[in-house]
Amino acid sequence: MDEQSSPATTDLEIAWHSIDWRKVNRRVRRLQARIVKAAKAGKWRRVRKLQRLLVGSFSGKALAVRRVTENQGSRTPGVDGERWNTPEAKTRAVYSLKGSDYQPKPLKRIYIPKANGKKRPLGIPTMKDRAMQALHLLALEPIAETYADPNSYGFRRGRATRDAAEQLYIALGRKWGAKWILDADIAGCFDNISHEWLIEYIPMDKGILRKWLKSGFMEKQRLFPTEQGTPQGGIISPVLANMTLDGMEKALETRFRWCKSAAIKNQVNLVRYADDFIITGRTEEHLKEAKRIVIDFLKERGLSLSEEKTRIVTIEQGFDFLGWNIRKYSGKLLIKPAKNNVHKHLQKIRNTIKEMQGNEQKDLIEKLNPIIKGWTNYHANQVSKKVFAKTSHETWKALWKWAKQRHPVKGLKWIKKRYFHREESRDWIFGYKDGNGKWVNLHKHADTHITRHVKVKAEANPFDPTWETYWEERDKQLANRTFYGKVKSLWKRQEGECPICRESIRVGDEFNIHHIIRRTNGGGETLDNLQLLHANCHRQIHANEGKKREQSDSH
Repeated sequence: MDEQSSPATTDLEIAWHSIDWRKVNRRVRRLQARIVKAAKAGKWRRVRKLQRLLVGSFSGKALAVRRVTENQGSRTPGVDGERWNTPEAKTRAVYSLKGSDYQPKPLKRIYIPKANGKKRPLGIPTMKDRAMQALHLLALEPIAETYADPNSYGFRRGRATRDAAEQLYIALGRKWGAKWILDADIAGCFDNISHEWLIEYIPMDKGILRKWLKSGFMEKQRLFPTEQGTPQGGIISPVLANMTLDGMEKALETRFRWCKSAAIKNQVNLVRYADDFIITGRTEEHLKEAKRIVIDFLKERGLSLSEEKTRIVTIEQGFDFLGWNIRKYSGKLLIKPAKNNVHKHLQKIRNTIKEMQGNEQKDLIEKLNPIIKGWTNYHANQVSKKVFAKTSHETWKALWKWAKQRHPVKGLKWIKKRYFHREESRDWIFGYKDGNGKWVNLHKHADTHITRHVKVKAEANPFDPTWETYWEERDKQLANRTFYGKVKSLWKRQEGECPICRESIRVGDEFNIHHIIRRTNGGGETLDNLQLLHANCHRQIHANEGKKREQSDSH
């Protein structure tokens, strides 16, 4: 589709499905790379010009609409009840993203439960407001990445909790590593960020940003104003929060002079994931001083530390961070799944098994496998072997109880033979035979291999073309570890690429398995007849095939 096409002269459904996403992605990436180059050179007038160019482009608007209509939240409407769930609606949405007369609507306030029993408020924007945020985020994120703290790992492309854990291992694992830890948490970070600070220091359209911050929220049909904070639930909110906290590492570095000799002497290191962070230090006095520096840093931004969750401990006492317990045992640092995290996981498995007492074994395995694989993949880079063995045994006990309750009058040998089988030297495997006579088994925690994670390079910028090869390799390694079964086989055959848009299929992308020859036309389930496609590319294929059939029938 041409960049200047008008919906007045274009069939709206064809317009969405005729977009060349490869060109769209390439245009946006090119502009983002130019923004990075200008930002690194300190040419802020050029940065603003390039941002306006990106925000005003058809490619940027199309990508923004695609993002908000493909993520999980796309089914949840805002206060206007509107959802963009048709090609026509998506095309109209692209042309509706204009800044001149834009006025955001209030957020829809909902609450989700937290681990401590409290509830976290979420603000749900309308679809148009989400798309506008996604559009401006395309122009803001390259700057955020260029100036991000080196050891910030939350809500950043290509970075994850495992990178934070590896950095902590580097800081704490050696014999001469830091002995003291400031385990800190910011009180209501998203809810309390100063609007004035954001408007002054965030490099984006100030008018648009002010409108978002002051849009208010609706609760029980009442409008409440927002005088501070950036709402959790907005697409751009995590990046705004990260940019607010970026600079904390520099503030500590200025005081403790992080040259090589000073780092050894003071051992002050910061590792941050969103609003949770750890500061290491050689002595308790160093960390008390670091805490004062952080308090002053946060105060400028309208924030403060949570007294309830902030504490100073020794590495021998240990601490929990991001679902892991990090502690030294007789001088050896071990990062293991935290007890509370293990308890929650087992409770989720037991509840799932209990809820599916009346379901077939096949349904139970399909429900449990993603839960088990997701949890074990998260902990597979740490010291988790013994924990995996324990959780495997606890899962078996819950399954055995489930099986016995289904057949209270049957003998134990009959029940075992009905639900469990043996493969070579391994017994008590929970599984069933599919229509082809092949065993489909429940994934066992203990079968997950422990693999050491290679931490992301601190200076690597996903929007900088000089790092393109580096990020491609890391994406492939992550997908190779995460994908499994038929998805992994197809991903390997296609060399990690969607054959329609020629873009990489990454972990976290929405994708579907496509039958080249439809099953209704005799197509089989062999890999030769299957393709792994982005969800939008899959819909595009079927929409265009349907249009061709209509044209053929008309002739």
